[in-house]
Amino acid sequence: MPKIVDAAVRRQEVVEAVFRIIAADGLERASLREVADEAGLAVGSVRHYFSSSDELLAHSFGVVVDRITGRLDAARDRLTQLSPGTAEHRDGVLTLLGQFLPLDEERAVDACVWMAFKNAARIRPFLVAEADRSHRSVAAVVGWLIMELSPPGVTGADDGHQGLVIEAERLLATLDGLTMHVLLQPEWMTADMCRDVLSSHLLSLGQSALSH
Repeated sequence: MPKIVDAAVRRQEVVEAVFRIIAADGLERASLREVADEAGLAVGSVRHYFSSSDELLAHSFGVVVDRITGRLDAARDRLTQLSPGTAEHRDGVLTLLGQFLPLDEERAVDACVWMAFKNAARIRPFLVAEADRSHRSVAAVVGWLIMELSPPGVTGADDGHQGLVIEAERLLATLDGLTMHVLLQPEWMTADMCRDVLSSHLLSLGQSALSH
């Protein structure tokens, strides 16, 4: 009796093959044939689930966005259960921010894939929708965190709102920079170093938000 293949499982196997190729060799090698070889499948089998390379790549981009935002949402939910101003809350903030960074194998692969897709979206229109969703989702979490950490009195007025936007962008830039440094210089930019950088950044939030 032929073995029944779960379509969702097989699609995920193909996506994981895409991720491995991108992490090892870059997005340009992620053709249907290369992905099929990496997944141990015939090209026809891959085409059964994805009609084109564009469809496969767009779907894969969506999967990595969901994985990253899923980790962020879970960390945010845990943070909301902690009392602000406590050591546990501060650790929760650092844990949330750490979900952005490639500090273990899974997050390193996701970061490589995510950055490769975001860069490719500049010249591949079929990736633009997921790139926009990716940015909005991450910016929403960072914006929420900035609101949570800002001193009273800076969230209502126009000047306060502008200050919060600037602080959100500053934190996003810090996270993007740390991600790149960890990927390129892992022997120097360790988890402890990232935590120290983020801790220093958090200390500056209140003063900076009030100054805008």
